[in-house]
Amino acid sequence: MFFAARKIRLQCSWELRWQSAGILHMFTTKMFAFLYNMVVDRIFSGIQPTGTPHLGNYLGAIQNWVNLQEECSSVLYSIMDMHSLTMPKEPAVLRQNILDTTAAILACGIDPKKCFLFRQSLVPEHAELAWILGCLTNVPRLLRLPQWKMKRASQNNEGTVGLLTYPVLQAADILLYKSTHVPVGEDQVLHLELAQDIAQHFNKKYGEFFPVPKAILSTTKKIKSLRDPTVKMSKSDPQKLATVNIADSPDEIVLKFRKAVTDFTSEVTFDPDGRPGVSNLVSIHAAVTGLSIKEVLHQSAGLDTAHYKMVVAESVIQRFAPIRNEIKKLQEDKSHLMKVLEDGAEKAKELAAPIYQEIRRLVGFQ
Repeated sequence: MFFAARKIRLQCSWELRWQSAGILHMFTTKMFAFLYNMVVDRIFSGIQPTGTPHLGNYLGAIQNWVNLQEECSSVLYSIMDMHSLTMPKEPAVLRQNILDTTAAILACGIDPKKCFLFRQSLVPEHAELAWILGCLTNVPRLLRLPQWKMKRASQNNEGTVGLLTYPVLQAADILLYKSTHVPVGEDQVLHLELAQDIAQHFNKKYGEFFPVPKAILSTTKKIKSLRDPTVKMSKSDPQKLATVNIADSPDEIVLKFRKAVTDFTSEVTFDPDGRPGVSNLVSIHAAVTGLSIKEVLHQSAGLDTAHYKMVVAESVIQRFAPIRNEIKKLQEDKSHLMKVLEDGAEKAKELAAPIYQEIRRLVGFQ
């Protein structure tokens, strides 16, 4: 075996053979994959299938995914359909959302030749490992997580078992592939810390096995709601003008930015605490153009906020125009989208299988 720094690609055709006592021993591809899994840096991340992603998803996660697939040799991205069941979903809507989300991230530049793109539920080891890890996780720790406290309010303050334990499933998603790095937003840092603690607990009990995954934090400022800049942009926001979807038409984008909440000062400045609405527009403008905050402010000198809103809207329109066109093309070929996810799942299974079999041995299942 030989490796080139941290940039390693698995060569599935390699076979190692030797003869001992007249018996031919052969390491299969899966055994080589297992050895490979023990040393390579690996990135894992996922997105829930809520349909076409919004501006915040794109700038905070998907844009970073595209860069990471170019920089790293072992990258897995998953459509997290199992996680989506923590909130009620109609089956037909979920099926369509899976395809729409897949079309969108492909249109944004995710390339299945450079990463594994797959649907979570097609790899059953995710759920099986979640059970094992759940048996190592105490309930009070889960009850302290802020997402449980917030989301259970939408379930009449009761909350389901799935809603409570989905952070354990997240840990399983990451650890199943011995992932070493996880791109996360600020709101998911506590969940990654749980995954780190679970990995360490497992290692203490069964011996060193899992790497403790590290966070890759997005450099993009958190994108806020256009109608309430004190909260993040969200697909579930009841105010339709609050969220810009990457498939929105130019007219829809212009309307949403025209109605964006700012304040009574016309100058364009960046002061997230004192002027959150205008600062949110500056953050969006910088992110979609690739300019720094300082450069954006310099270009916007002399503009009032009303005119500046249209400048930001136009920048977003230009950024999303080719993506929107590609989404439409991909949505017309459902069989292609399903094949991408199925092919990705087969590759993910090849990585997961030897790791999970060793976990089964460690815990005493075999």
